[in-house]
Amino acid sequence: MDDEYEIIYVAKPEESVWGIIGKSLQEFNIQHAGDENFRRLCFALRSPDQEIVGGALGEIYWDWLHLDLMWVKDELRGHGFGHRLLLAIEAEARKHGARNVFLDTFSFQAPEFYKQQGYRVFGELPGFPSGYCRLFLTKSL
Repeated sequence: MDDEYEIIYVAKPEESVWGIIGKSLQEFNIQHAGDENFRRLCFALRSPDQEIVGGALGEIYWDWLHLDLMWVKDELRGHGFGHRLLLAIEAEARKHGARNVFLDTFSFQAPEFYKQQGYRVFGELPGFPSGYCRLFLTKSL
């Protein structure tokens, strides 16, 4: 039986491949951990001329917010926009039942910013990328 199955490389995975794998894993997870209460969250920082100049994107699974992406345009950093974006996404996550948050950042990005906001490092991958470190941080909401 084992020799009837093959593993193939899919150079350009179509939605159907992602859909089958993702849906199947989601069903498995729900069987073991209950409804994941999945929800995407997005806050954008817009300039007076409506240009997107920053934002925070995340997803809630069970009672955790995964802060996936956060960015503020270079010339706007240090003016409190990152802090306000972080407060907004954390507050929205709380409204939807999240009690904790986690994220990852590179040592050349914003680890000190997150630490100032109450996050603590719980994991590191040195040399990712070479010469730097990938840091994993968490905080209770």
